[in-house]
Amino acid sequence: MSIRDRTAIVGVGTSRFVMKTPESPMRLATQAFKAALADAGLARDDIDGLAINIGWPLGVDYDRFAEVCGLKIRFADQSWTHGRFVGPALQHAAMAVASGLANVVACVCGVSFIQERGLLGGPGDFEGTREEGGTHEENPVYGLTAPAAGAALSAQRYFALYGATSEQLAAVPIAFRKHAMLNPQAIMRTPLTVEDHQNSRWVVEPLHLFDCCIVSDGASVVLVTSAERARDGKEPPVWIGGMQGMRAGRDEFLFAPPGLGIGAQRAFRYTPTEDELSVYRMAGVDQTDIDALYTYDAFSPLVWFVLERFGFCGLGEAAAWTQTGRIELGGALPMNTSGGLLSEAHVSGWNSIVEIVRQLRGACGERQVKDARVMQWATAWGDSTIFHR
Repeated sequence: MSIRDRTAIVGVGTSRFVMKTPESPMRLATQAFKAALADAGLARDDIDGLAINIGWPLGVDYDRFAEVCGLKIRFADQSWTHGRFVGPALQHAAMAVASGLANVVACVCGVSFIQERGLLGGPGDFEGTREEGGTHEENPVYGLTAPAAGAALSAQRYFALYGATSEQLAAVPIAFRKHAMLNPQAIMRTPLTVEDHQNSRWVVEPLHLFDCCIVSDGASVVLVTSAERARDGKEPPVWIGGMQGMRAGRDEFLFAPPGLGIGAQRAFRYTPTEDELSVYRMAGVDQTDIDALYTYDAFSPLVWFVLERFGFCGLGEAAAWTQTGRIELGGALPMNTSGGLLSEAHVSGWNSIVEIVRQLRGACGERQVKDARVMQWATAWGDSTIFHR
C-alpha cells in the first residue's frame, strides 16, 4: 500500500547550533520542540507520537522526554543517535500517522557531544559494544576505533578502482562550506579553498580534516501529521511523496555502496535495480525532477556514493560529476544547501530535513533553490524519502 501524499511535515524547529555547550541534550531538544510547535501553530497536547533519535549515550529516552514536556503519547519509536536512523525514524512517523496510530508525531533529535566527548568508538563506547563491535561498522579488534576509519577504507578502495583523487573530493566540503556561508545558523562560515583542504591534516588517509563532519551540539524537531490535518496548518505543508527503506545484508557496508568489496561485501560492478530505486516510483518522479538532493555527509565520500547509488551518475563517475560547481547552489543538482554536517552542524542529519522543509516553503533567503518543488533525502546505505510542495 503506497502512502504517497498521505502525510506531510507541518512544523520544524531547532535549537542553537554550537561547537560546545554545557546545556544538556534534554534542554536542547525541548528548545527545538517548542520552536517546532510555534512553527506549526500547534500546542503540546496535539502531539501524541514520538519518533526519537535521542537515545543514550548522547541524549535521553522517549519516556523521559514525554515526561519533561508533559506529553500524552500513544505511539513511540526510538532508535540510536546515528545518522543512518534519520530516514527510518521519519518513515516510521509517517507510517504511524498513515495507519492511525498517531495524529501528530514529533521526530526529535538532540545531541550534546560535550556530555560524552571522547567516548564514541573508544573504550567507553557502550553503544558501540552492543552493536557487536564498532559504532559505525568498524571493529576495534582490528584497530578501527573511530567512525572515519570505515569511510576511509571505502574511499581508498574507490580511489584505487576509479582513479579519483583527494583534490577532486575537496569539491564536496567546499560546496557545502559555500552554502553554510549563506546560513546564519551554520557553525563553519569561513571560506574554504582547495589549498585549505589539501593542506589540512590527515584524519584517516585519504580523508583530510575537512572531509570529516564537525562535532557540535544542537537539536532539531520535525512534526509529521496527516494530509487532512496538514491542509489546515499554519504553514504550507511539505508532502512526503515517496519512501524506501534502509538496506542491510552481506553486500552492505555502512560507508560504501554495494559492490565496492569492503568488509564482507562482494566485489562487482554495481548498477541500482528498479527495486533499489522504488522511491521514485512511489513518488511518481525520477532523478531529473529532483531540484536538490540531501544526504548524510559525515564524510565527504558518502556524497559520491549516494550519487551513484541513486543513479544520478554512473559507477565511478561521481568524482568528475561533482566538479565545476555542479552540487553548489546554481548548479545542476544543489546538495546539502544548509551546509550539512560538514559545515552547518552535526544533528545526525535532521538539520538537513529541516532545511528541505524550509527550502520547499521558499524561506531560505540567499541560499534559496530557485523554483524548488521536489527534494530528496537519500543515503549511501540505501534509504530515501522524497518531499514536494
